[in-house]
Amino acid sequence: MSRRNRKNAPAAAPCTVTVCRGCCCGTPKIPGVDHAAQLAQLRGDLAGADGRIRVSDCVDACEHGNVIVVQPSAEGRAAGGRPVWLGLVNDPDATADIATWIRDGGPGLAEPPGVLDLYAFTPSRRVRQAVDA
Repeated sequence: MSRRNRKNAPAAAPCTVTVCRGCCCGTPKIPGVDHAAQLAQLRGDLAGADGRIRVSDCVDACEHGNVIVVQPSAEGRAAGGRPVWLGLVNDPDATADIATWIRDGGPGLAEPPGVLDLYAFTPSRRVRQAVDA
């Protein structure tokens, strides 16, 4: 592909970040968290082509609220990356670590900061299928 064609080629799809903001996540049921600031922080940190943010009413993993699901980019999925479910994301440092990881490439392309292992969980197959759709 010539330099000219690459310049006009569409950008690769970025990671998709699903932020739960439903019945528990993002509500006073999880006290002491500035939920609006968390979402604004993610949007600001991932502005541009780093990640696409989508807000979900409920991902049905309330016991892990606040939940953030990071789905790999097309390139990350091709490299073997799979969606990563992160729960109890209730402080700005964890949100910043997630954004840094996504800017570095996200699932399949970059190792997450070790601290994110503390937040990772595996939801039921039914729940995973609903969000991955």
